[in-house]
Amino acid sequence: MSDFTGIFRLALQALIRNKVRSMLTMLGIVIGVAAVIVTVAIGSGARVSVQQSINSLGSNLIVVQPGSVTSTGARGGFGTASTLTPADGMAIAQLPGVSAVSPAVTIRTQIVAGDNNWQTTVTGVAPTYSFIRSWPMASGSFFTQNDVNDAAKVAVLGQTDVSELFPNGQNPVGQTILIKGVPFTVVGTLTALGQSSLGTDQDDTVLIPYTSAMQRITGQTTVSQLMVSATTGDEIAPVQTEVTTLLEQRHAIAAGRPDDFQVRNLQSIAAAASSTGAVMEFLLAGVAAVSLIVGGIGIMNIMMVSVTERTREIGLRMSVGARSATILRQFLTEATVLAACGGVIGVIAGFIGTFIVAALAKWPTQIPIAWVLFSIAFSALVGIFFGYYPAKKAAGLNPIEALRFE
Repeated sequence: MSDFTGIFRLALQALIRNKVRSMLTMLGIVIGVAAVIVTVAIGSGARVSVQQSINSLGSNLIVVQPGSVTSTGARGGFGTASTLTPADGMAIAQLPGVSAVSPAVTIRTQIVAGDNNWQTTVTGVAPTYSFIRSWPMASGSFFTQNDVNDAAKVAVLGQTDVSELFPNGQNPVGQTILIKGVPFTVVGTLTALGQSSLGTDQDDTVLIPYTSAMQRITGQTTVSQLMVSATTGDEIAPVQTEVTTLLEQRHAIAAGRPDDFQVRNLQSIAAAASSTGAVMEFLLAGVAAVSLIVGGIGIMNIMMVSVTERTREIGLRMSVGARSATILRQFLTEATVLAACGGVIGVIAGFIGTFIVAALAKWPTQIPIAWVLFSIAFSALVGIFFGYYPAKKAAGLNPIEALRFE
């Protein structure tokens, strides 16, 4: 232990004697580690943000959309067919493993409140929508099943619509808004959710009973989609299969024929987004890690210069009894200390850089502790790897020739 302490002290003394050179040598490692920390923080933060945004769309959510229609050879894509009805939703609600179902009828239109107006998305839903979306109320209450049965003219506002239609802080509950000329009474407001992962404003919405949307506004008998909530995450896949089978029976789709609907769950979307984010995270970290290799080459170069400059010192130490293994450990320790110190400084710089990026660019960031530890350990390994050859060269010097070196 005392032998290691002496070698470590000699290594520090050698590095301190050449402060400027030691700092410049560490610079490559500092930049490399800081780049790894910042890029991983951005990639990890983006991945977590996408995951949270997808999770916020619903509780164990399964979405059923209409299929596509083909007109004069042109395929319209999913959602262009009018195939889903509220009755389909009621049938799905009876399936085992289903906790809630809500039809959704979406309309993009202008709404008016007094002297203010605003273009927004009006969505007709069932009272179960707030449970499926895990979206609590800010004030008032959500409409009830009786309101759906009566196609009542009641509405619930998102916070963006509250601020645009009632800019003076007026309580919107109890006020009247016009949706395509039809008066609706505001019965509640939703808490703010903010932007989705796609950048859309989730609070820019008005919710009304789906029967009101169909009978009083659109005149349609079909819905835009069915939102299904499974009882648990483990039930999502079985429920998805059961929903597909049920709708094929209800829509009389023959075997081998394409379905006139699409059933999707957000877990697969979240998994794909998470997988893509992880790949990008490792790719960015790999690119940044190249700086560590460059820093390691710089350490090897400086250590080679140091061996040349201290040849007489090495010869003198070996002539008074220092073993080759001791010389090897000293120079290897110097290289490792250089790289490890550079790694620690790089981590600090990475934390500062991450904070600056998050503050200026408004990007979500998250620094995984595992990557911090990995960066420090990897920088130390770089020092050992690139410092070994100069240390081996120093340990292999002939003491007599070293003493003669000018």
